[in-house]
Amino acid sequence: MVKKFLSKIGVHYIYRKYKLLTRYLQFKREFEILRKTNGERFEVSKKYLYPCLDDNINRNSFDKHYVYHTAWAARKLKEINPKIHVDISSFIYFSTIISAFIPIQYYEYRPVNIELNNLETKHCDITNLPFDDNSIVSLSCMHVVEHIGLGRYGDPLDPDGDLKAINELKRVLAPNGYLIFVVPVGGKSIIMFNAHRIYTYEQVISYFENFELIEFSLIPDQSEEGIILNANNDQANRQIYGCGCFLFKKNREY
Repeated sequence: MVKKFLSKIGVHYIYRKYKLLTRYLQFKREFEILRKTNGERFEVSKKYLYPCLDDNINRNSFDKHYVYHTAWAARKLKEINPKIHVDISSFIYFSTIISAFIPIQYYEYRPVNIELNNLETKHCDITNLPFDDNSIVSLSCMHVVEHIGLGRYGDPLDPDGDLKAINELKRVLAPNGYLIFVVPVGGKSIIMFNAHRIYTYEQVISYFENFELIEFSLIPDQSEEGIILNANNDQANRQIYGCGCFLFKKNREY
C-alpha cells in the first residue's frame, strides 16, 4: 500500500516537500539567531515573519521564455524604430520599459491601470480588435494567442479562438507593417488545457500565408542555449515546449 501511494503521488513530490520542510526549519533557526543578535535599529518579531524559502539557491533561476523573447523583441523594435508601437496583451514589463524610448499603446483583455509617459493602456478583445483595416505599422502580440479560447483568463471557450485572434492581427496590420509574434512551438501541435496551445513551426507559417517571414528565432527547451537566432523548422520540431519568435512583414492588403 505504501509503495502504491508513493508511486501515485510521485517521488519528486515527496522530495519537494522534504526540501520545503528542511528550509523552513533552517528559517526558524536563522530567525532566532537574528532576533538574539539584532541591535536596536529594527524591531524583530514573529508577527512580522515573511518566509522566503525558495531563494537560497546556488544559481539564480529565471523563466527563459519571458526573459529571452522580450529581449529579442526589444532588439527587433530598435531595428524597426517605429514612431509608435501597438502591443496586444504581451508581458506588461515589455511595454513599460520600451515606452521609455518608443510611444506604446498597450491593449489588454483584463485592463491594467499604469500611468507612465509614452504609455497608453486600454481594454480590447483580441478576437475583435478596435482598429481599422491595414492601420497599424508596428504591432506585437507575444505569448498571448496560445491562450485565446481556453477560458484561462475569463475569455469564452472557443476552439478556434486563436485563429480568430490571428486573423485580427493580420487584418489590422498595415501594408509594409511589422508584426512581432511569439507562441510556444514544438514537434507536435497540442492543447495543454487550460493553460495553452503548442504549435508546430509549419502551423504558424501556414496561418500567416502571404506574409513575409523576416526572422524566426527560437528559445529552446531541449538544450541549454538561451536563444537561437535565425533558427529553422527542424530545430523547432525537436522541442516539446520551445518558444518561437516570429517577425512577419505584411506585403499587401489583407
